Amino acid sequence: MQDLPDQLANGLALGALYGLIAIGYTMVYGIVQLINFAHGEIFMIGGFGALTSHLWLPAGTGMAVALPLMILLGVVCAVLVAIGAERFAYRPLRGGPRLSPLITAIGLSLALQQAVWAFYPEAKKARPFPQLGGGDLDLGFVALSREDLFIFVSAPVCMLALGLFVAKTRTGRAMQATSQDPDTAKLMGVNTDRIIVMAFAIGAAFAAVAAIAQGFKTGEVNFRMGFIAGLKAFTAAVLGGIGNIYGAMVGGLVLGVGEAMATAYIGDIPGLEQFGGGSWKDVWAFILLILVLLVRPQGILGERLADRA
Repeated sequence: MQDLPDQLANGLALGALYGLIAIGYTMVYGIVQLINFAHGEIFMIGGFGALTSHLWLPAGTGMAVALPLMILLGVVCAVLVAIGAERFAYRPLRGGPRLSPLITAIGLSLALQQAVWAFYPEAKKARPFPQLGGGDLDLGFVALSREDLFIFVSAPVCMLALGLFVAKTRTGRAMQATSQDPDTAKLMGVNTDRIIVMAFAIGAAFAAVAAIAQGFKTGEVNFRMGFIAGLKAFTAAVLGGIGNIYGAMVGGLVLGVGEAMATAYIGDIPGLEQFGGGSWKDVWAFILLILVLLVRPQGILGERLADRA
């Protein structure tokens, strides 16, 4: 039990990362009822964009200068790819059979992954990611690494900014209207195409921040990093209530803490020794999802963007 604060901190950091990615899934689904399975690869591209920014900087550039530029280029790369995907892959299929965009999303995911593998220099192996440096921050009851601290700062800032944007701005209110009834919103003068592009762009920007956080935490980026992270984030979105922006973060936190606790303590239960450790963490994450959905099928906070914005 003396390790419990550290495990909780690890779980919350992991959950905040999942939540940042999950917001992209839930915003797009809440507005156009589309599961964008290419979102994991947009997350991955954000990580490679941030790495590219760091590689372009002169050797010895301090992280105080490098970090804002890494975030900027990572976000720009992710947003451009997301906007391109919406315009050329998803928009032509809007209004068609619902299976068509889903198949397109899976194909786009594979295409983006292979494009990075083929064209990014030395992407066939994991690329080292710059580190923040410095020691852990000792809070007395728990020691936080600089990498976890980055997640704990960036996730609430992003979530607060998104909440204010959706609740207080005209575009945010248009998002709520489009989520609730896109046809009526269009009749009221809302440019629904612009709103959908904004949803893709905001989700991609948050995914890029999450990719930088994961790069700091693991010390590397690779062309496969979006698959598992995207799958876990989608799980978090469903867990919190797909289409609910606050549910995405809540679902991510629940999933991250549950995964950390299961990894640390399941193996200590008599008879379950073989089910502990990191090799089973993905299994326990999906078991948690199933248990929650059996009790509350709509997710923890419900399903609609407009209900909670």
